Amino acid sequence: MTNTKPSVMAVDVPRTNAGEFGRLAEELRHNRVSRRSSLWLLGAASAAPALAVLQGCAQSPVSGESILVGMSEEQERAIDAKVSPHQFSQDLGAVQDAPSNDYVQQVGRQMQGLTHRPDMPYSYRVLNANHVNAYTFPGGAMGVTRGILVELKDEAELAALLGHEMGHVNARHAAQRQGSAMVTQVAVAGLNVAASGSKWSGLVGLGSQVGASALLASYSRDNEREADALGQSYMVKAGYPANGMTELHQLLVDQEKQEPGMLATMFSSHPMSRERRDAAAVAAKTSYAASLGASPQRERFMDSTSSLRAQRSVIKLCQEGESAMAREALPQAHTALQSAMKSGPRDYAAHVRMAQCLQAMGQPGQARSVARQAQALYPQEAQAHKLAGVLALQMKDPGNAFASLDQFDRLLPGNAGVLFLKGVSLEGMGEKEKAAQHYASYLEGNREGKAAQYAVSRLRAWGYVR
Repeated sequence: MTNTKPSVMAVDVPRTNAGEFGRLAEELRHNRVSRRSSLWLLGAASAAPALAVLQGCAQSPVSGESILVGMSEEQERAIDAKVSPHQFSQDLGAVQDAPSNDYVQQVGRQMQGLTHRPDMPYSYRVLNANHVNAYTFPGGAMGVTRGILVELKDEAELAALLGHEMGHVNARHAAQRQGSAMVTQVAVAGLNVAASGSKWSGLVGLGSQVGASALLASYSRDNEREADALGQSYMVKAGYPANGMTELHQLLVDQEKQEPGMLATMFSSHPMSRERRDAAAVAAKTSYAASLGASPQRERFMDSTSSLRAQRSVIKLCQEGESAMAREALPQAHTALQSAMKSGPRDYAAHVRMAQCLQAMGQPGQARSVARQAQALYPQEAQAHKLAGVLALQMKDPGNAFASLDQFDRLLPGNAGVLFLKGVSLEGMGEKEKAAQHYASYLEGNREGKAAQYAVSRLRAWGYVR
């Protein structure tokens, strides 16, 4: 066989983390990876890509006035196509409940034609994430978590939720944030109903890209007010009573009182839901008073979401488990998630979270067993495959690790962290040339961070670069 070495450009890498590199290399040579090293690998592979910023002026689709934007409409669409699948998978993919997904899509589609940008590539899905959240990418790819959907009480509140997200898209808030140099990572618009996910992503995120809750980096109060106002106008045009927006904000206020931890991120950055609730109430009683006789479509909402709402107890137990994990109260998290799996023996999210909890507790064998169950429950969703691959690495099984990581890559290509971990798996299998090719490919788009340092260290040790 011809030994063709991959082409790698010269990379200046600080000689840091030498101890981590040396220990990991030694463990790989002896076909073992400790929990400490596996967690280091996951952290090393977790960097999120930056987005190039091209500033300029554009006309607001809403007001017609000139606004400073950091991305073109083509870029807004491209972000949706390229990045949103990864984020939706990070939130454990669309629920395996066709009626609920179809219903949310139906409500969104009947509203989108009434917006200022009806030709944007809007899309809608209910996500398996348990926390209370909803967000949109700048081109209109929207995610509504099952955690918030089961808290709504009628279709008018759902229309308010989707209308708010449409407001961010139509006012081009993500593009304006870029133009104002407020963010340098992928822009994600949202209702700012984020759970404390960013606080425990290192514990259960397992090397994935930054979650939506971390990317909802403090939209201005004016942005939030404008999104509310636009959303309220869109829902009224669609035939809903305007007080659906008021009721949505009341729900958030009540949630904050009852479970402040589940809304910690939102209320630390935007402690204004009471103000927004009151503004929506005034608008409903004045500008939109004529809409208040319209039906909130409670019966249709209850019928269309009945199968998902039947899982509310499982979702609540998962929320308890995730909150406990955020506090690093792992035994308490284990108890809650065990109850969730008992109540929902086929619940994908409960199984993924339990596997992550067991991994964090230092029980990779049990974690791997639960991860395999999650793979079987939802083979079309990528996260369980990555989790199983990581656990296989930790269990000294690089062959099966590569198989699971490769399945993730087939379902959700383009994840740099998984490319790196596949290289680690190949190295553990003794496939040095293939491992070097993966490390070289990883370095083509990633020149900084621990994973890049490790990749270069291996390529140097094997003589591929000087």
